[in-house]
Amino acid sequence: MKYSILFIVILLFTTSCYENKRECQDFQEGTFIWEQESGGKLLKTEFTRTKDLQIERFESKVDTSRIEWVNDCEWREIPIDPETNSESRAYLFKILRTEEDSYTFEFKQSGRDQIYIGTAYRK
Repeated sequence: MKYSILFIVILLFTTSCYENKRECQDFQEGTFIWEQESGGKLLKTEFTRTKDLQIERFESKVDTSRIEWVNDCEWREIPIDPETNSESRAYLFKILRTEEDSYTFEFKQSGRDQIYIGTAYRK
């Protein structure tokens, strides 16, 4: 009995000290790759971001968005030249965790509730 209490105390102590690393400024600019699976197919998006602009390449399509930083870890992407009304909505991004060459983020389209999660890798 006392070993199980000791184990629980050690487990709580070690897990309560864990903190997600968020060095967001390291990922505000650069070229990144984001891969996602959809319909059994691996889709790859490459994008280059500066402090105020992002150029995204997906398959044969290139999109450009204006970047507005909310804080060091959150930003809005606003399409510059959308072709349809649905493409004109901004996306809201938030970095959840960073690693040496990648960051995990969540995003959603403005006005929508569904949140997506992804990981981008520095190219």
